[in-house]
Amino acid sequence: MAESFARLKESFIFNFIEGSRWKYITNGLLVTLKVTFFALLLGIVIGVVVAMIRSSYDQMKDEMKPGIGKVLMTALNAIARLYLTVIRGTPVVVQLLIGYFVIFVSTTNTVFVASMVFGINSGAYITEIIRGGIMSIDPGQFEAGRSIGFNYIQTMRFIIIPQALKNVLPSLANEFIALLKETAVCGYIGLMDLTKGGDVIRGRTFSAFMPLIAVAAIYLALVVFFSWLVGKLERRLRSSER
Repeated sequence: MAESFARLKESFIFNFIEGSRWKYITNGLLVTLKVTFFALLLGIVIGVVVAMIRSSYDQMKDEMKPGIGKVLMTALNAIARLYLTVIRGTPVVVQLLIGYFVIFVSTTNTVFVASMVFGINSGAYITEIIRGGIMSIDPGQFEAGRSIGFNYIQTMRFIIIPQALKNVLPSLANEFIALLKETAVCGYIGLMDLTKGGDVIRGRTFSAFMPLIAVAAIYLALVVFFSWLVGKLERRLRSSER
């Protein structure tokens, strides 16, 4: 037992302490959290806009009169549907490679590229989350907005969207957790994230167990922590509705 502990301690020192290799883990963790945060912000913005387009078209398509407004709304809805189909129908790794080697080829800022790609990817899933929240709002809320002089856009902005976001907040938090784990593929474009940091240590020490287990443990701790926060948020939201 003592001998096993001594070997484990020696392996820990060799992998993380010598050469200050622990910095690959800590710096990678900061990059992972940064990419996840900015990607989620972008995803929420895209999700709100696309969800408004999709839900507005579904609710108004039978009432819209022929004209430029109907043509524009139909075109926007078609673009939104194409976006959702393409993004949800292709692997995020492929999207990441296309973003880095094709779309953003002129930039060397891998954090920016990863944030944009994961934000666009997450936006497709957040769209359906927010769209479900919008469709769950009582139709009478739209009539209430109209009765106080709001047009459709103002009603969506000031009445519907705030209520929808509150309803789907736990789902958005779960999307954040899923996004956090998805960013583990950032190493494909050379970004020194948490997973890549562990892999660099493995490549320098030729010891796979300790660095990769450490990376897995950190991801697990983050997921458990954020899942606990989501559970606490859900309980608070339920208690506020009573």
